[in-house]
Amino acid sequence: MSKEASDRFPSFPPRRRFLQGMGAAAGSAMLGYGLPRSAWAESFSGDLVVSNWGGDWNANVVKALESPELEAKGMTIRRDLAGAPERKTKILAERALPRGTIDIANFTDADAYELQLQDALETLDYDKIPNARHLLPGMKTPYFIPFGLSGVVLIYNPDKIKTPPTSFADLMNPAYAGRVGLIDQIYYNYFFALGLLDGGGMSNVTPAFKQLLELKKAVNPRIYPSHQQTEAALASGEIWITANYLARAAQWRANGLPVRAAYPKEGAIAYQTGMCIPKKARNKQNAYRYLNAMLTPAVAQRMATLTYYAVPIDNAALPPEQAAAVEFTAAERQKLNHFDLEYTAKNQSAWLDWWNKNIKV
Repeated sequence: MSKEASDRFPSFPPRRRFLQGMGAAAGSAMLGYGLPRSAWAESFSGDLVVSNWGGDWNANVVKALESPELEAKGMTIRRDLAGAPERKTKILAERALPRGTIDIANFTDADAYELQLQDALETLDYDKIPNARHLLPGMKTPYFIPFGLSGVVLIYNPDKIKTPPTSFADLMNPAYAGRVGLIDQIYYNYFFALGLLDGGGMSNVTPAFKQLLELKKAVNPRIYPSHQQTEAALASGEIWITANYLARAAQWRANGLPVRAAYPKEGAIAYQTGMCIPKKARNKQNAYRYLNAMLTPAVAQRMATLTYYAVPIDNAALPPEQAAAVEFTAAERQKLNHFDLEYTAKNQSAWLDWWNKNIKV
């Protein structure tokens, strides 16, 4: 990682300063998103069931999008919160029903690809999502719209690890035995990251099985169920190093943790989270309203401030210092490793089974 990249967090202003300074940067976009005054008072009746992860991610989605843009305008939102495997299973099971129980769902691009292969997702009508015209190049697919962008990097405590890590191989350093943390929630990223160490790639994680077993033998990693537990473990000193999203490094740094992000020489593992509409959704009209509101500058600004994920639209008008904190540099973007979605969809369930039997135990 370049000095500019590794130093991005020490100079990153506290969240309060962003909230105070966003008014000037956002201007009219925070109020009306460039729409006519008549659109400001638009009301949304009816209900909507949102399928999402729980924890601080869902809390931030509520703060940035659902509460101010939808519930405040009359929409009733009910939330179905669980891990991705459980929620995918539910959507797949409901394909046989006249109507399902979920109207819109938050998944990774890989999970969404898997669902659409099994004919579980609506083909999106972009005429109903006018704000989608501001999506960045490559962000538009027939079944999925990104909401947040980041990538898996190394996150470490410089008070405990004096020499910054440079490779995913550093997770296997015996000097860190008992001090490495992995997150069950993002297990599949570790297959790609460790596979890259031994000739693997984004279409071949076969080397990762051996590497993961060697990592377990070398450092006996602690496995945490979610990002929040990992943050707590870093805060207490229980662990010194992990591999997680750049966005989480920035968020934890802003929360007061003494952590740094290091870009691995193998390249980060690219990450997209976003929304899709199940084919058997009951209220597709409100689902489209959700998608359109999601792509407004005000929501993008709030999401970047609350979660530190990069945004998928070209008109978010993030302040330069905020953009620098949440986005990869040009050189880092060139080295990003992007999922082979077809390969991932075919193998992800088998990887989860192997992970549960061999690493998580």
